[in-house]
Amino acid sequence: MPKGHVRQKLHSAYGMREYGDARRGLDLLLRELMDLNPSAARSLDEGLEETLAVHRLRVPPMLRTSLASTNLIESTFPVVETVCRNVKRWQGGDQYLPWAGSGLLYAESRWNRVHGYRELPLLVKELELAVLKGIPLRHATVA
Repeated sequence: MPKGHVRQKLHSAYGMREYGDARRGLDLLLRELMDLNPSAARSLDEGLEETLAVHRLRVPPMLRTSLASTNLIESTFPVVETVCRNVKRWQGGDQYLPWAGSGLLYAESRWNRVHGYRELPLLVKELELAVLKGIPLRHATVA
């Protein structure tokens, strides 16, 4: 199975609206990968439930695309590193937090709006329901 085919199946599964459909699509891909690349299959299996959290919470599609990636937070780290790297005289260990906070505030000023931000109240409702019902949003893993 070519790499592009795997990518297409992943995107297809994650693009499905319902949790059950997405899970079935990923399970099929997982079985195919077991024969071709057991390491890739284990990697997919390891984080499968966590990656489907947006489906379980019925996050609306536009917001789902923003939350399905770690880009939102990862783009912040280099900005904080740059701000902290520009500090010339550290006056002690307890100054790291204020400078890191300054870096975060500076990074925040450069952020774009999250696509689907108007749908955030729907996500909050789903999270509250999940907590009230005691639905685990993440499966326990053995360390």
